[in-house]
Amino acid sequence: MNKQKRIEIFTRLRDANPSPTTELNYDSAFELLIAVILSAQATDVGVNKATAKLFPVANTPEAILDLGVEGLKDYIKTIGLYNSKAENIIKTCRALLDRHDGEVPDTREELEALPGVGRKTANVVLNTAFGQPAMAVDTHIFRVSNRTGIAPGKNVLEVEKRLMRLVPREFLQDAHHWLILHGRYTCTARKPKCGSCIIEDLCEYRHKRDYIE
Repeated sequence: MNKQKRIEIFTRLRDANPSPTTELNYDSAFELLIAVILSAQATDVGVNKATAKLFPVANTPEAILDLGVEGLKDYIKTIGLYNSKAENIIKTCRALLDRHDGEVPDTREELEALPGVGRKTANVVLNTAFGQPAMAVDTHIFRVSNRTGIAPGKNVLEVEKRLMRLVPREFLQDAHHWLILHGRYTCTARKPKCGSCIIEDLCEYRHKRDYIE
């Protein structure tokens, strides 16, 4: 895919959604961090339902530590892998207090050193909470990048690095939100809605279909 085509793709995505953001509900960098940890192998809708009950009660490292592992589980038990997530969140809260005065750090190295925080989670926090041009490649972005030809790669790290290199700079800050939303609602896994896709004529997918929803 050539540079001009990428520029046109992201121009259209920006025109359709000028201010994209995560669909996770949060009011602070800490709330976002906890929500993203919870979102692994879970839906944003499911996470939002749990945090709508959790955050009014505990939305700081100290408050979540006060709940303890079992107390935290009561709030997140509707989410997949909640046992291990509760353990990691408690450890992360303790680490934030011990190493960062209770504040969420704004570097990849410090974030990835927290229990339960991998590269993708760190990238979401860096991009969404701190406004850094990071690319959190999830299954949606991986699929859209490969299917459209925007930035094909064999694994998520390869796709991430290609996106960071190939997405025009003016779009880099919001690109991962546009790609996630496009993959979630239009370029879906089983039935991509090519017939109602705003970048269908630019996409290099070989098996386009007329499906519209």
